Amino acid sequence: MSYVPVSRRTIRRHRESERSTRRLVVALSAAAIVVWLLSVILSSLVNVDDGVHNVDLAVHDLFLVVAFGAIILVDWHGLLWLIGRRGLGEIIRLDGAATPLIWGGLAGLLATGVFLSPHLDNPMTELKLAAVLVLSLNGIMLIPLMRRLARLPADAEFTDLTRGQRIHMVACMVVSQLAWWTAIIIGFINAES
Repeated sequence: MSYVPVSRRTIRRHRESERSTRRLVVALSAAAIVVWLLSVILSSLVNVDDGVHNVDLAVHDLFLVVAFGAIILVDWHGLLWLIGRRGLGEIIRLDGAATPLIWGGLAGLLATGVFLSPHLDNPMTELKLAAVLVLSLNGIMLIPLMRRLARLPADAEFTDLTRGQRIHMVACMVVSQLAWWTAIIIGFINAES
């Protein structure tokens, strides 16, 4: 281990950056909860005819393809980085490109979900909605880790991370996949009934 002298100003900027990241995570988490609640509440108040429902369902599915497709790509490349088959720089660039697709798709899912007339008294629907909230919050919880990863050299390997960072990354990937697949499977089951 080498010693690299760091100025007090650099240490202070790093601490300020960490504090601003924590504030951002709290603000985004609160916003995600409010938007999710608003979507659920509005979905119980809005009734549309079958024609609008069918168009909305098609648009909802398109947003699903965009968001989940980007998630699969990012998680797949993240897994490849974990096993040493991709470079960190590639993962960071891919994440930066996919992030607007993921969050835009998720926002579209919440907006179009309002017009799907979900059966909010159905336990499966409640589980789906909970999974959507979990996947939103999980994505927000990745922000601090991704910011730390972006400061590492482009050739850094998974084993260069601290144990806590490795656990954080793997746990978020697992939670992401579980929440997305839960919401998708329940959504298709509910659409059939």
